[in-house]
Amino acid sequence: MARTAAPLFPFFFLLLSSTSPAAAQKNRLGRTPQMGWNSWNHFGCKIDEVIIRKIADAMVDTGLAKLGYEYVNLDDCWAAHDRDSQGNLAANGTTFPSGMRALADYVHGKGLKLGVYGDAGLRTCSRIQPGSLGYEDQDARTLAAWGIDYLKYDNCNNQNISPLTRYNRMSEALMNSGRDVFFSLCEWGVDDPATWAGSFANSWRTTEDIKNTWESMTDNADKNDKWAPYAGPGGWNDPDMLEVGNGGMTIEENRCHFSIWALVKAPLIIGCDVSSMSPETKDILSNQNVIAVNQDKLGVQGRKVQQDGELEVWAGRLSRGRVALVLWNRGPAEASITASWSNIGLNQSAVVDAHDLWTVSTSSNHMSLLVKTTKHSLICIQNCSSARFFCV
Repeated sequence: MARTAAPLFPFFFLLLSSTSPAAAQKNRLGRTPQMGWNSWNHFGCKIDEVIIRKIADAMVDTGLAKLGYEYVNLDDCWAAHDRDSQGNLAANGTTFPSGMRALADYVHGKGLKLGVYGDAGLRTCSRIQPGSLGYEDQDARTLAAWGIDYLKYDNCNNQNISPLTRYNRMSEALMNSGRDVFFSLCEWGVDDPATWAGSFANSWRTTEDIKNTWESMTDNADKNDKWAPYAGPGGWNDPDMLEVGNGGMTIEENRCHFSIWALVKAPLIIGCDVSSMSPETKDILSNQNVIAVNQDKLGVQGRKVQQDGELEVWAGRLSRGRVALVLWNRGPAEASITASWSNIGLNQSAVVDAHDLWTVSTSSNHMSLLVKTTKHSLICIQNCSSARFFCV
């Protein structure tokens, strides 16, 4: 028996009529979900300025930068173990001998933006570098002086101080730093940050760290789903970075990963080595039609609207009266999935010309959409005649 969630249109109107935390956002960044690259998923702590410059070069050379991937973000382990004699953060002199200002200048020279990692505790999660607890104003001024554009702010070694208190302090410090800095809150979803972070963060993690597996990816998608009403322009739910291209999933699974992240308006932060990625990985990350779903100006997070065992339908409203749709086979075998118009907010009499965004094929459909899928796969489709968009 198929199990269905609430119809899509009422959910959409709920978003329009509710007071979302995102509406109180102080800065004007993140009007669409952020796009870029982060070092952690592929490199971990093994980063240096040579790698980061190579990544910045590759973002431009591969065409990713032109598609909207604008941030080049260092994760943990970029800083010196201790603060300098004035109590300031400092770059690791061995791995980043030129310093952060020079690295920011290089990245900016490529037309990109530079981000770094910090922590709302005494030390970062690796314990290799200092945290910013108690140093928020000083560290925000330091980042601004270096020309930093993005801060991923973690939650380790936090002394059991309320996350609302710790993260708000850094937000205020960044707002007073004289520079616009995208504030990416990484609280792992422990204290339901979707319910309180929208007034001062541009995105907030809703899940634990993603792993390079199908199981972890699908689990994070599920955990992120219930927080959809809290996302919107200026503040986004974050089920963690992309694992596309890191080798733990098949090509079809990577397409699922990228498509679902796009539909639910997750940040599209690449986690692989873009300087050596395969053609298949590049094709997935470069699908402009799927990216357009993620970057749609309406900013409504797609949700799971229909489920029959491991066969699911996810959908979300887009601008200009369109709807984005994903038919997702999460099971181990080939199966047919039917998306009923009634479950995605379409009039039962609507005739839909659906364009598959991965295979670039078209079909005409009435009352429902029936698709045969292989295991762990999906298809992406756009409808012309009724201006509806579908991602299958």
